[in-house]
Amino acid sequence: MPGLPADEILIGGRWQRGAGQAMDTVNPADGTVLTTLHAADADQVDTAARAAAEAAADPAWRDLLPHRRAALLHRIAALVEDAADELSALQTADTGKTLAETRALALSAAATFRYTAAALETAEDAITPSRGEYLTLSVHEPIGVVGAVNPWNSPVASDAQKIAPALAGGNAVLLKPAAWTPLVSLALGRIIQRALIEAELPTALLSVLPGSGGVVGDAIVRHPLVGRIGFTGGTGTGRAIAHAAAEKLVPASLELGGKSPTIVRADADLEQALAGVMFGVFSSSGQSCVAGSRLFVAREIYDRFLAELVERVRKLRVGPGTDPDTQVGPLVHHRHRDSVAAYVDLAREEGGRVRCGGAAPEGDTYTAGAYYLPTVIDGLPPTARVCREEIFGPVLVALPYDDEEDLVRQANDSVYGLACGIWTRDHRAAWRLARRIDAGTVWINTYKQFSISTPFGGMKDSGLGTEKGRDAIRAYQRQKSLYWGTSDAPLPWAG
Repeated sequence: MPGLPADEILIGGRWQRGAGQAMDTVNPADGTVLTTLHAADADQVDTAARAAAEAAADPAWRDLLPHRRAALLHRIAALVEDAADELSALQTADTGKTLAETRALALSAAATFRYTAAALETAEDAITPSRGEYLTLSVHEPIGVVGAVNPWNSPVASDAQKIAPALAGGNAVLLKPAAWTPLVSLALGRIIQRALIEAELPTALLSVLPGSGGVVGDAIVRHPLVGRIGFTGGTGTGRAIAHAAAEKLVPASLELGGKSPTIVRADADLEQALAGVMFGVFSSSGQSCVAGSRLFVAREIYDRFLAELVERVRKLRVGPGTDPDTQVGPLVHHRHRDSVAAYVDLAREEGGRVRCGGAAPEGDTYTAGAYYLPTVIDGLPPTARVCREEIFGPVLVALPYDDEEDLVRQANDSVYGLACGIWTRDHRAAWRLARRIDAGTVWINTYKQFSISTPFGGMKDSGLGTEKGRDAIRAYQRQKSLYWGTSDAPLPWAG
């Protein structure tokens, strides 16, 4: 397909072959190998970090005024938008997502750069109230080199959410895309490099370093020149990164896992709720940290609602992401499909009822791909593993609740606290629940809607810190206080 990269990765502003192990990138729709790349190794991470430190300190970048950095971000946004179709096709081939979703993700990345440019142009430092004969100011300065470690489920959007504020803050970035899905991140790297060359800025401000977390990710996180880490991925890896950051005494933002509750009250608009519940968990084939994978339905409507939900889920169209009729594409990799299937088998062992799905689809279209049918399970206690652990696939677990106290107790009985959906016509009940549920994002009568202007983060094991919003730039900077004496008299000296 057009747009497939050569066996080159971006190291310190230069495209070259990785010195690490060979990695096949596989189309999960049919199992074919798209291309083979060589990963970076630890020495190349070191080379990239040193080049990044030099680029960050280069006066051409270090002294660039904020509105000039904003112009660079606007240019990147325009280039990403122009390449949206190519980026979409590349990401669909690499991840299996539908073309509609990957195009939306590419345009979201462009919007992230554009919004961040606007936020940068209007960012203000503060003159703080003086408490003596001096002027006091609070200013923000770049950290220098930052590491960005991203997952495989939405690479281009996740990349933009870290790269844009990091560049806006005046930094250089070492980006590690997931080993399974590096292609669109490398394409984004070429776009950003083009914008840097056009602006006559150091190209080593961005490196794109594919490879395993154990080699490349660890080398980035532990490198002494890396002064901040942004990570999106699993909670176990997030804990390890937090530990490494603590040892270095550098900040880290961690956007981790979820097992998000979706709540349907008896007074909900059931048509809206049915569509919203399905979209919340089965879009992206369930491969979303905010997937509404725990469904809580008021007991008085539970049987009726679940029967209608199962009937509709059976009709969802499963197929390759290139088919415009597809609603649920393949999972990202055959190994991940096997992991999802193992959870469903576990649900059966624990006594759960698989109401629909629960297997790979049959037929020539699906034989070689990493497909799994949208699955609804009920009949399990909330203590069952499939009710508590993140499956990251098209699997929904349904549970009834008796009253609000029972609902809040069950919904909050989780190590995670990332997102929540509430379906109700009662605005007072919606407000109460939204404030009582442990979640960084709550959707009311909608789900999986995002805005770059609105901060995003989680509670408990779902993460630390936030991304997006105006404050995202400040997260990639250090704050400094300045005192400017205004008195002609010498300081009093008691000696």
